Amino acid sequence: MAAAAIGASHLVASTRAGAEYGWQLAWLVLAVNLVKYPFFAAGARYTAATGESLLHGYQRQGKGYLVLFSLLNSVAAVASTAGVCMLTAALLTQFVPLSIDILAALVLVSSLLLLIIGHYKWLDSITKIIMFTLTLTTLIAVVLAWAHQWGQPQITSTADAWQWANVGFLVAMMGWMPAPIEVSTWNSVWLLEKQKSQSINAKQAVFDFNLGYVTTAILALVFLALGALVMHGSGEQFSDSGSQFANQLISLYSQVMGEHSRYLIATVALLCIFSTTVTVIDGYSRTLNLAWQLLNKSADSSLRLNSIMLFISLLGLGLILFFKGALLPLLEFVMILAFMTTVIFAWLNFRLMTSKHLPKHHRYGPNMVRLSWLGLIYFIGFSSIFIFWYLTKL
Repeated sequence: MAAAAIGASHLVASTRAGAEYGWQLAWLVLAVNLVKYPFFAAGARYTAATGESLLHGYQRQGKGYLVLFSLLNSVAAVASTAGVCMLTAALLTQFVPLSIDILAALVLVSSLLLLIIGHYKWLDSITKIIMFTLTLTTLIAVVLAWAHQWGQPQITSTADAWQWANVGFLVAMMGWMPAPIEVSTWNSVWLLEKQKSQSINAKQAVFDFNLGYVTTAILALVFLALGALVMHGSGEQFSDSGSQFANQLISLYSQVMGEHSRYLIATVALLCIFSTTVTVIDGYSRTLNLAWQLLNKSADSSLRLNSIMLFISLLGLGLILFFKGALLPLLEFVMILAFMTTVIFAWLNFRLMTSKHLPKHHRYGPNMVRLSWLGLIYFIGFSSIFIFWYLTKL
């Protein structure tokens, strides 16, 4: 889950928040990770307790709930695929002098081939190494930047993050922080697959999830620190252009680690986001395929799964072409869309974790229920503010 989450939300949203507003949004990053926790945890806790996925749970509560999930999941699948694919293509421009649209098409074709032919297992096996390398280099960059600023006059923030005009950015940042909530269903399906090869009790499943979740929250702050320490106060802002943004992102590292590290960082970041792209296509497609099976009481079909992957990828490419290489506007659109659907995905998981068909000792206790209600109020509140903000702009 950590590998799937550490993508655009960290490399783009957290880093941009630090670069533009310094440390002002650090508490918001922690807050949104906290209020999303019970809805993400449902994936591990429900599956460990029942031996079935969240999608089975939605269906148990009524066919309409699974249909609602599937409709929203379909929209999220196309938008998220487009977002991570364009970010991958943007990083690829550091190595290949082609347009971002052509590179995005190549990224999608490569991802589909890896998934369909089955070589994704090879990529998946080195994901932990890729993530560890990216994490280590980011930590080193932050430590070096902090050491460089030690004793220097502190930069006073030149921009107020809490201005009314910034509502869109704040909502976008929270949309994928640490990931869209529907990723909880992927975690549920992955846990089922893992249980086929080894015995995992509920306590171990929750521990594994908590470790991954806390890691993503801490790393979000680390990426924010990188932007705050290196770019904040420089007068430079991230470009909307995908290729220019990628160049600026890699420069954050090379400014403190040396120009010799530029292509190493670019390679690691590229592999990280490419892995995320493949994971996103795989995760959304598998949950949509499973939902189809449950709704139609049909058998599993590799042909149907591959068709779903192809359909999502083609629609995602269409969305990329529509934005014409403008990476940040596309990601902002996708992240805002994710936040606006968050309350529904969260409500589905909360309803499941407090339902009567779940054994009482596995249901959420008073503290988790309170945190869940706090989260739902939080999502509804910010969604309402965003809608009002958007309407006043028209």
